[in-house]
Amino acid sequence: MTYRRRFHVQKLFSALIRPLDPPLLLILSALLVYSVIIIESAAPKLLVNHLGSISLALFGMWAIAVIPTRRLLSLAPMFYIIGIALLVAVNLFGTSSKGAQRWLDIGPVLRIQPSEIMKIAMPLALAWFFQKREHSISWGEFLVSAVLLFGPVYLIAKQPDLGTAILVCSSGFFVIFFAGLPWRLIMPVVLLGVAVIVAIGVAGEELCQREKWPGLKPYQKDRICTLLDPSRDPLGKGFHTIQSTIAIGSGGFVGKGWKQGTQTHLAFLPERHTDFVFAVLAEEFGLIGVLVLLGLYMALLARGFIITASAMTLGAKLLAGSTTMAFFTYLFVNIGMVSGILPVVGVPLPFISYGGTAIVTLCLGIGILMGVCRNKQER
Repeated sequence: MTYRRRFHVQKLFSALIRPLDPPLLLILSALLVYSVIIIESAAPKLLVNHLGSISLALFGMWAIAVIPTRRLLSLAPMFYIIGIALLVAVNLFGTSSKGAQRWLDIGPVLRIQPSEIMKIAMPLALAWFFQKREHSISWGEFLVSAVLLFGPVYLIAKQPDLGTAILVCSSGFFVIFFAGLPWRLIMPVVLLGVAVIVAIGVAGEELCQREKWPGLKPYQKDRICTLLDPSRDPLGKGFHTIQSTIAIGSGGFVGKGWKQGTQTHLAFLPERHTDFVFAVLAEEFGLIGVLVLLGLYMALLARGFIITASAMTLGAKLLAGSTTMAFFTYLFVNIGMVSGILPVVGVPLPFISYGGTAIVTLCLGIGILMGVCRNKQER
């Protein structure tokens, strides 16, 4: 290879890796390796598809990282409007599966889930909204932002898809919170939530005897009642929670070994490659494996907050902060439901669970963080 050709190759390689943040890339790589190991144990037939999803996700991450944050924010209204239009289309003529109407068929082979778009479009739109009003944020701005947030959340919850609704709502709420939402507005909601939880805990058995709860579908009521007492229906609604907690506890300190999990490989553990993949990890790698995973997540969150703190504009700060907290929400809800302290709502373990849409969305979030970091360095 001539010197000139070598120079051009090095220049191209430098241009390709320049948008990438080395600490984030290292943490993400470790998580994805962990994911491949777990999926190979839980569902080996799906490993090739999983690797394909990872490849697509990494390309999407790089593509988002390349786009300047200010340009990405300028596109936010378009993404938001497209997301709303697709959610309305789902409610009007979407495809139903397993009792939920969440998908749109585009042509004979392509199926999309528009609610996933809102996981990215929502924080983008709200960050753009507050940046435009950076010097005049008042009660009116918080009211408008709440309307922008709860419209899509309502459409997603109506499908019904409570897990995605929670993730979209949390990603939008964190933008509003970081924009300066007063605590005197937050605390009444928190206290009301605590009061409801206490009331359900105290009068849970009596409430569960009722056929309907206001504002909740029967299956949502059953999930809460199952959380209070999984043994009320051990072979039905409580089966997931019981088997996952058995798997987690049986792993002990060092685990049973890779591909040696009995709950996993004797098919007692449901959804073992998606929502309940954490139970597979805990059973086969034990407390040590769980601590390694949690250490990687803590490093990811720490890097995200460092990028947030050093961002140069309000929009970039809001976007990076809400993206980092969205990762935390994924983590908290998934581990909470698998370990039996939260209702089962269908939220994947970030960067570990099988599922192309989820892993692409999460890696786009990493790309957003890398873009914010890159723009800070080049300013």
